[in-house]
Amino acid sequence: MIKVQNLSKDYVVKLKEKGLKGMAKSLIHTEKKIVHAVQNVNFSIGEGELVGYIGPNGAGKSTTIKMLCGILQPTGGSVSVCGITPSKNRIQNALNVGAVFGQKTQLWWDLPVRETFELLKRMYSIPDAVYQKNMKDFTEYLELTGFVDQPVRQLSLGQRMRCEIAASLLHSPKVLYLDEPTIGLDINVKIKMREFIKRINAERGVTIILTTHDLQDIEELAKRIIVINHGTVGFDGSMKELAARYAGGQHTVSFTLDDEVETIMLPEGMQGHYSLKKDGYHVTITHDAALPASDIITAVVTQYHISDIDIKGPQIEDVVLEVYQQ
Repeated sequence: MIKVQNLSKDYVVKLKEKGLKGMAKSLIHTEKKIVHAVQNVNFSIGEGELVGYIGPNGAGKSTTIKMLCGILQPTGGSVSVCGITPSKNRIQNALNVGAVFGQKTQLWWDLPVRETFELLKRMYSIPDAVYQKNMKDFTEYLELTGFVDQPVRQLSLGQRMRCEIAASLLHSPKVLYLDEPTIGLDINVKIKMREFIKRINAERGVTIILTTHDLQDIEELAKRIIVINHGTVGFDGSMKELAARYAGGQHTVSFTLDDEVETIMLPEGMQGHYSLKKDGYHVTITHDAALPASDIITAVVTQYHISDIDIKGPQIEDVVLEVYQQ
């Protein structure tokens, strides 16, 4: 569905010294610097996949999405989306893809939302039957009924973003790019958006690339994660693989004891696979994947009186932070 090979994008930035002296000097000689926004990026995404494309600010996420959309021409490498080179066949590519950019709008600001949808229907030559079905489904799934006839400028951010994602899917694209779609949204709207994204991926088989800084979006939606930093892909795999590589697969089991004890003893065979921290009645045992949590729990509850147990896997925030730092 999507193939990216040795993809690169460079920008030339003009450098100028401060003040009038710098301005005058730049008229005679301008220093330039090449910024490598994306460097030799490689990945392929199959039909129906939902992939999280994450990285810190300035990592190259949005630049990659814009090249996939055909908005930017790559400096090097190649891009293929549904067998089409986006930058060379922008109109044909636009029929196959939809895009939502959280910082920008594709809706007409002073028109009611419904009229914007009607304009998009004509722009994409959407058959009446397809348009009516999509409008019915999206209005129901995204709860647009209460504001679909209001001008876009009168909508709240959450209402507008729901309309944005509906607009991007009206022509039934095969691929959907979501660039920070939940930025600034409250928790209720985020939940609706996540449920809708899951639904169109499962029911319609839409291939989705999601970029976001909200790691809960990634944890709940993406089965596969591509991490980009400084324009280069550093990881491509599942969250489980990511945690195993960068967090050592560390898990924690926390206990609350009924009685305070001086020391906690675990069987000798477990040595080297865990670390233990005790604070009064609370005991936290951090262990690797080689030592099952069930073995730890059995060892503790057979020796001590326990009032509460809490089991946690590697936290996505900690794992991703470790990736960015490395």
